[in-house]
Amino acid sequence: MRTLFLSAQGAATLISRAGLARCIRGMVNEIDHDFKRWEQFDKSARLASHSAQGVIEIMPISDGQTYGFKYVNGHPNNHRHELPTVMAFGVLARVETGLPEFVSELTLVTALRTAATSALAAQHMTNPAVRSMALIGNGAQSEFQAVAFHELLGIDTFYLYDTDFSATEKLAIHLYELGLKTILCKSVPEAVREVDVITTATAAKTHASVLTKNMLRPGVHINAIGGDCPGKTELHPDILRDARVFVEYEPQTRIEGEIQQMPKDFPVTELWEVLTGFALGRTAPDQITVFDSVGFALEDFSVMRYMHRLALAQGELESLSLIPELPDPKNLYSWLKHGEVA
Repeated sequence: MRTLFLSAQGAATLISRAGLARCIRGMVNEIDHDFKRWEQFDKSARLASHSAQGVIEIMPISDGQTYGFKYVNGHPNNHRHELPTVMAFGVLARVETGLPEFVSELTLVTALRTAATSALAAQHMTNPAVRSMALIGNGAQSEFQAVAFHELLGIDTFYLYDTDFSATEKLAIHLYELGLKTILCKSVPEAVREVDVITTATAAKTHASVLTKNMLRPGVHINAIGGDCPGKTELHPDILRDARVFVEYEPQTRIEGEIQQMPKDFPVTELWEVLTGFALGRTAPDQITVFDSVGFALEDFSVMRYMHRLALAQGELESLSLIPELPDPKNLYSWLKHGEVA
């Protein structure tokens, strides 16, 4: 009854060996497959515990055969403690018995799954032949977003802006090493003026208007991934009023996403509806589209299963003694003696 475990180092080794672009493409396929069987899942909004310093969340989901959850935090000032803003791990368990079969790091993998979901959605929401993208917020998510949009949509020019210029310099160096063109900008308006796609991934937990309507040109697609908790936004409400807005799971996004600013009857389209052909993505070339992404448990379920298969194939899994192995399952007390002898 050993539980298989993928460590942070193991995940990094797997992704480096397979290639970041290949892993993102694999995750895109897995996420697309699972969103297309949306009705098979028992879904709920994540459970959040908020504090002045940040938030700790549990994100559960099940398809009736496998149950999964992710533990994740969001603490914007963690850099002061030499910790990532976001840290996460996840579990896959067998519904039939409740046995936890797989425990995985998800700090690194969450960045890949966010990028994969962003690019998957954008394939249905951008105009054809997009070439340029603004990255507003150049922190931990930014390289993965750039790689995903380059690989899946062919974007090759990235306009970069962050209030912390050292973050922008870091990102520019990494994208240069990948052979991608970067333009370092001094303001948000400068960064978004001519681009086809805008990704906002800022960290401050405030009702901000990082983007305003007057900054945008017709036909732009906005990938809003930074607003992911109550009280945190990046887009001015006027943008949402004039845009076609897409979300992952409406009950959760109403609480945490950009649309928390809007009336309860503000119309949105869930991503699964677009992927299954039940609803259209972009409907006009000059339309502004917004993917109001807060991250949903289904995406983590998908990428954990992807990483589990990859790790099994590559032999990167460790074994955890997480559950007592009892000769008599009704005699848990005997485990004390077993432990004493051991």
